[in-house]
Amino acid sequence: MTSLFTSYQLGGLTLPNRMVMAPMTRARAAAGGLATPSMATYYAQRATAGLIVSEGVQPSLIGQSNPGTPGLFTDEQVEAWRPVTAAVHANGGRIFAQLMHGGRVSHPDTTGLQPVGPSAVPAVGDVFTPTGPQPAPMPRALSTTEVPEHARSYARAAQRAVEADFDGVELHGANGYLISQFLSSNANLRTDRYGGPIANRIRFVVEAVAATVEAVGGERTGIRLSPGGTFWGVEESEVHDLYTALLTELAPLGLAYVHLEATAEEATLVALRRAWPGTLVMNPVFPMGAKQTGRDDADHWLGLGADLISFGRAFLANPDLVERLRGGLPLTPVDEATYFQGGDTGFLTYPAHQYAA
Repeated sequence: MTSLFTSYQLGGLTLPNRMVMAPMTRARAAAGGLATPSMATYYAQRATAGLIVSEGVQPSLIGQSNPGTPGLFTDEQVEAWRPVTAAVHANGGRIFAQLMHGGRVSHPDTTGLQPVGPSAVPAVGDVFTPTGPQPAPMPRALSTTEVPEHARSYARAAQRAVEADFDGVELHGANGYLISQFLSSNANLRTDRYGGPIANRIRFVVEAVAATVEAVGGERTGIRLSPGGTFWGVEESEVHDLYTALLTELAPLGLAYVHLEATAEEATLVALRRAWPGTLVMNPVFPMGAKQTGRDDADHWLGLGADLISFGRAFLANPDLVERLRGGLPLTPVDEATYFQGGDTGFLTYPAHQYAA
């Protein structure tokens, strides 16, 4: 059986282990969506991961979902990210930027702009704003001629990520954000070429991924998906057929990986593993917040054919997670109160295990 601690060749990168640090919103960016020195320390502390995937990074101002999140659409943002990637590389790590367009999951108080989406259907629940949670606003439905511009925004951000010395990018196609909204059967009520039957609902994501591959290459491009997930009120009909069709369209593009969340029944996820000919990253724990991913979860999915396993909360609270799991050491629990509060507490203050000399 494949071990969590064996190396893996991911495109041009040799990963020293099969452990991926999952993307997690931390809301610690400075004004203007700029990465900070504390962010450089945070990611460098976790550089023993086989691969780090950054927090969600907006590819445009209108794509920003939450306050306090970083961007990759200005020269200043590129410059601010370079010390982060340099710190990770100096510690022997590898890092992809997750490109996250929030679509309808945003608010004018955060961006100064009305959110956009595939249709004029608001998200379910309260969204974060600079003054606290507020009901999700009505998005403006994108016109058919506007949709390709938002698909290309991922590619432009990917080019900037490479300029900032990221090793690659992951498109956030999960959790109810813009790509997920186009895949949805209740957030996407369009009757043009981007809505209706499966072949049309997958068109936006295929165009976004293809543009990104053209911009930075397939081996630098991954995508995260949450089959059957219901984040922010999205629903998906025909989950197996929808994602099988999507993976079939993506397969010729030579992606670095597909990153699946365990948001569907195990049988569906195993079928998608069989449908995807390339590298599969599996994020085992659902629902979100249920528990930290542990060694047993990882071994289970490696046994079912996953190539890499992503860990979220466990990496957040255990910067030395690789060595803790290797040695069977206890894991520090997360302090959820510090997730989005800003500052270094709950960000840089989780201790490494005290190993014997």
